[in-house]
Amino acid sequence: MNLFVLRHASAGTRRVNPVLDLKRPLDKDGKRHCLHLGMILNAMDMQFDLIVSSPLKRSLQTAQLVGTETGYESKILISNALSPSAKLPQFQRLLRECAAYENLLVVGHNPNLSTFLGSLIGANVNPADETDRARVRLRKGSMARLSLQRGPATLQWLLDPRTVRVLYTTSTRSSLRKISRK
Repeated sequence: MNLFVLRHASAGTRRVNPVLDLKRPLDKDGKRHCLHLGMILNAMDMQFDLIVSSPLKRSLQTAQLVGTETGYESKILISNALSPSAKLPQFQRLLRECAAYENLLVVGHNPNLSTFLGSLIGANVNPADETDRARVRLRKGSMARLSLQRGPATLQWLLDPRTVRVLYTTSTRSSLRKISRK
């Protein structure tokens, strides 16, 4: 299975009231980033068999925008295994349930997504030991691709929002050669 892990895009500042924070939507920059990321994934010929999102609004919006841009037409599955309070066993159960899919995109939050990634690619001798995991930094809007064949997962690539911005701007520039006029 190819696992794509996406942290939700920019959603502005955190709300003090936790109930209101659950409903915090993406901001303008977050929406633009999702569209750019979707276009980059299209250029890479990426397609998803299943998209799973955290139930929080900002993650669901990220999943919808990226899914739409990549041509995903099925329903987005919502799972508490990707919510901010989720624990590693819940995430592992989600992966087992989705093992039949070849290309799986999960959209969630930090710090648990970074922890989940670290546990997948690290050589965990003691899974309960937090220091025994590989450390991965996921900024808002970052996406990682992992190959889950046998044994520990292999990190194929990690797209940072800055990299997406550069790829998008270089791909949309004119392809005409510059001609010097002397």
